Amino acid sequence: MTLCKKTALVALGVIVSLSALADSDGHSAAPWTVKDLHANLASMPVGDVARGEKLNADMMCASCHGEGGQALSRNWPSTAGQRTSYTYKTLQDYAEGRFVKHQGAEAMAALSAMLTQQDMADLAVYYANKNLPTASVQLALSDDAYRQTDYLVRQGDVKRLITPCASCHGVKGEGGINETPALAGQEAYIFERSMQSYKQGVRESDVHSAMRQIARQLSDGEIEQLAAYYATLPKSNSTR
Repeated sequence: MTLCKKTALVALGVIVSLSALADSDGHSAAPWTVKDLHANLASMPVGDVARGEKLNADMMCASCHGEGGQALSRNWPSTAGQRTSYTYKTLQDYAEGRFVKHQGAEAMAALSAMLTQQDMADLAVYYANKNLPTASVQLALSDDAYRQTDYLVRQGDVKRLITPCASCHGVKGEGGINETPALAGQEAYIFERSMQSYKQGVRESDVHSAMRQIARQLSDGEIEQLAAYYATLPKSNSTR
C-alpha cells in the first residue's frame, strides 16, 4: 500500500473522531496569547524545502492546494508565497483544534494532527519559497469602489476603530510581521469566506480577537470589495 493510501485511511479515522469536536465548543487548545505565540514561533524548527515538497505530495496537500501551492480550485486557498510563520501557526491551529468549524476543516485537522512540528516547518518554508499566487477569478471594481477600498487598506477607519489592513498585511498584500498572512493573489471567494468566518465568530484563531473585531465592523459589501482588491494585486516575493 502506498504512503498516500495509508495517509488517506488514517485521515478518515481521525476525521470521524474529530466530528464530535467540530460540533461542540470548536477548540480544544487554549487561545493564543501574544507571549505564547511569539515564543512558539521563536522555537519553530528550521524548515527544509526538499522535505516540504515531498510532504506536499505524500500528505495529499497538493490534491487541494496544488503543486507548489497554487490551488486547483477557488474553493481552497493557495499556499504559495505564504509567510512561513503563518503557515506554521495555521497548521498548529488545525492540529490542536482551534479552527475546525469551517468548510473542510475536519479534513485539515485530521491531516495536520499527523504532522510533527518539523513537518509543519518544512511545509511552511516550502510554500514560502514559491511566488505568490495568481487568482483565477479577478473581479473588477469601479473607480469609486477601488478608491474607497484602497483608502480602507491604507488608512483604515478611525470612527469604526478599523486599523489599516496594510499595517499588518503589507501595502501590496505581501504579508507582515510574525503570523500575519499574505493576501495578494488569493481567490476572492476564499478571502470572503475567511472574513465571514471571523465576522460570525466561527474562526477563533486570531490573537485577542483582533480580526473578529475588525470583520464585525465591515459590511458584506466592503468585504466583497476587499476580496476583489487583493485578488488583483501585483505578485511579490517579499513574504519570507
